[in-house]
Amino acid sequence: MFWYFVKLIILLPLVGGMAFAALWLWRKYQPGMIGGQGDRILKIVEALPLGTFGKLAVVEFEGKRLLISVTRGKIEKIAESDAKESFARSIERVR
Repeated sequence: MFWYFVKLIILLPLVGGMAFAALWLWRKYQPGMIGGQGDRILKIVEALPLGTFGKLAVVEFEGKRLLISVTRGKIEKIAESDAKESFARSIERVR
């Protein structure tokens, strides 16, 4: 009976930690996002979750960056800019 409690005390936090780590990794590297996007025509530059059903995403396509809103029912384009211009603006902000 003593060994049962020893195993329980050791294995329960270990299994809980592995479950937490798996959920954290799944959230960080969402399905379909693992691996590089180097040779793709459409690239997701960044995505920001907004609540439980919505996201803001910056998508790069044919030299343009699109800011889109993604919800369960629709996808809307919010803004559009040239990819090279936005990169130059971000460098100027850093200086």
